[in-house]
Amino acid sequence: MKYILVTGGVISGVGKGVIASSFGTLLSACGIPITCIKIDPYINIDAGTFSPFEHGEVYVLDDGGEVDLDLGNYERFLDVVLHRHNNITTGKVYKNVIDGEREGKYLGKTVQVVPHITDEIQEWVERVAKTPVKDNVEPKVCIIELGGTIGDIEGMPFVEAFRQFQFRVKKENFCVAHVSLVPSPRATGEPKTKPTQASVRELRGLGLSPDLIVCRSENPIGDEVKEKISNFCHVAPEQVITIPDLSSIYHVPLMMEQAGVVDIVNERLQLNLTVPRPPGFMQSWRDLAERVENVYKKVNIALVGKYTRLEDAYASVSKALMHASIAVGYKLELKFIEACNLERDVKRQNPHLYYDAWHTLTNSHGIIVPGGFGTRGVEGKMRACQWSRENKKPMLGICLGLQVAVIEFARNVLKLEDAASTEVDEETPHPLVIDMPEHNPGSYGATMRLGKRTTIFKGDSKIRKLYNGVDHIEERHRHRYEVNPEYVAELEKHGMRFVGHDKDKQRMEIVELDNHPYYVATQFHPEYLSRPLKPAPAFLGLILAAVGKLDSYLTTGQLRRQQLNNQNHQLLTCESSSDDDLQHQRRTRPLNGSPEKSKKGASPTKQNGVTTPTTVTETITNGKPS
Repeated sequence: MKYILVTGGVISGVGKGVIASSFGTLLSACGIPITCIKIDPYINIDAGTFSPFEHGEVYVLDDGGEVDLDLGNYERFLDVVLHRHNNITTGKVYKNVIDGEREGKYLGKTVQVVPHITDEIQEWVERVAKTPVKDNVEPKVCIIELGGTIGDIEGMPFVEAFRQFQFRVKKENFCVAHVSLVPSPRATGEPKTKPTQASVRELRGLGLSPDLIVCRSENPIGDEVKEKISNFCHVAPEQVITIPDLSSIYHVPLMMEQAGVVDIVNERLQLNLTVPRPPGFMQSWRDLAERVENVYKKVNIALVGKYTRLEDAYASVSKALMHASIAVGYKLELKFIEACNLERDVKRQNPHLYYDAWHTLTNSHGIIVPGGFGTRGVEGKMRACQWSRENKKPMLGICLGLQVAVIEFARNVLKLEDAASTEVDEETPHPLVIDMPEHNPGSYGATMRLGKRTTIFKGDSKIRKLYNGVDHIEERHRHRYEVNPEYVAELEKHGMRFVGHDKDKQRMEIVELDNHPYYVATQFHPEYLSRPLKPAPAFLGLILAAVGKLDSYLTTGQLRRQQLNNQNHQLLTCESSSDDDLQHQRRTRPLNGSPEKSKKGASPTKQNGVTTPTTVTETITNGKPS
């Protein structure tokens, strides 16, 4: 087993997650099975109880693990399925050691940070590194990202553990990549290397010497700066890699490949990779990055959320919207709306915020109402759902988004004016949304309905067609409240159809509104399974509806999927339905790298039996997005 440790210096949030994912992308493209581990030095057992304002979104895995959002980067870049043990925290490590001490594991010895905590860390890494994460194949390279920055007191046990670990697994099986910031103060206008020098000096003082230094900067830095870092940090110039801010994260693996990272890692870890690289190496990523750069049409989506002060709180939702937009051939313009600002009280208190929020909402091409917890902003989310429903604006609700859509419908269509969720009003006479007793034991942390669950489709629906007409799907959940089944029949009688439910037909999983371009809400979180080349069907439907092409896609897509069922194409181009489309058809490149003109034939890609497009090129007229 080979190990790549990715550390960070100067500041947190410097991009270690994307760099670690890019290492995996490059090696995976070389045919090497990869796994990833994220280490978070905080004492929490997991990320489940974090405030989105402080730490960003909580990412959920198949097994129900609530983990750091960086594991979402790993899964999206590498198209793997990670497990809860791929996220190590100080809390987990200490809990294991303390539990072992209570069971007599240490035979009465004094339990200390060294060697007991550091040994536990090393054993955990070795154990998890062998666990398959794709196609049941044991990984050969494990990429480990150490959260925080070198010098943080809470990270010291982990640094010491890896100082020992490099001798435990031998030098040829372990390398260190240090990601550091190279700032360019406006006062001087030139890149400053002192922070990186100090960071590397501290890392070396703790017993770890970097084999690669990845320099992050706002603008490109020249060879002179690289030479300076090389001289003062004791690495060869070619081992100093510069990654400036880029227009898309999909360019990062390509830039690292161009800088020779594969050859450096190949030599350092003795991977015996073929040189030169095979034809078509990283071609799918080149095509993806090219498509992202060359889209010229825009689609405006309004995200009505509760945690919009920190965009990372909706990281997976943003990425899923981007994946779908790229597939459809549009550039995503995502506008964040604080749900509270849509409420009537704000109109009196701060009319500027109120009218700005409504202007953004009403000028969008589509709306997404994501999940959340607590009472704040619920009324604003309901008003967004009501506006979407009454004005035929495409809308996708997720988790809490489904619940507020149901409550709004009950209030304004069924005329149950006091309808509410018991999360908001425990005494409501019409509890449209109730808690699940088995998932609400009175304590927090891993007590919700978590992880991958099966959803059974019922009847015909747009969302089912987007999932290729399958009988059931498996998606990831994270919720403690559900739609009250006692009201389902009455809701369906008035046009709100529950087109997906769980195996026991007790929990409503998907709702779809009749006579609406696209009004869909899911109790599960489809964003967690979205991939750059395989967008989540629910998000794909929203973007297609927002640009006015959903009906065309659903009508022609069924026939095309039948015709091309036995073909192995990876590029899908949707049939044009306007004269303007014909004028703007562009050359597109399929994933095998050979040029090919957009054409009426469509080629699907599949994810868990679901056909989704890789590219759709269209232009919309008559007041639609452009």
